[in-house]
Amino acid sequence: MRVKKRNGSMEPFMPEKIVVSAVRAGAPYEIAREIAASLEARKEDVIESPAIREHVLTELRSRGHSTAAESWEAYEQTKSRRE
Repeated sequence: MRVKKRNGSMEPFMPEKIVVSAVRAGAPYEIAREIAASLEARKEDVIESPAIREHVLTELRSRGHSTAAESWEAYEQTKSRRE
């Protein structure tokens, strides 16, 4: 699977990026790994980065980790301001 980024570039899907980001946001490692694995199991050739973001945030919230989802969103807002 490849990821289409917001700027239009493509890169290989790397589940480790999701795990690291989710753990840094406050999610337990096992939950982060499960979320990354659920994305990795998709049978899509290309997935857009906003779809990944929405999936991760939805999964974090549905698993009772709203604080981690909020931290993820706050980081993305500060990141987008720098771009």
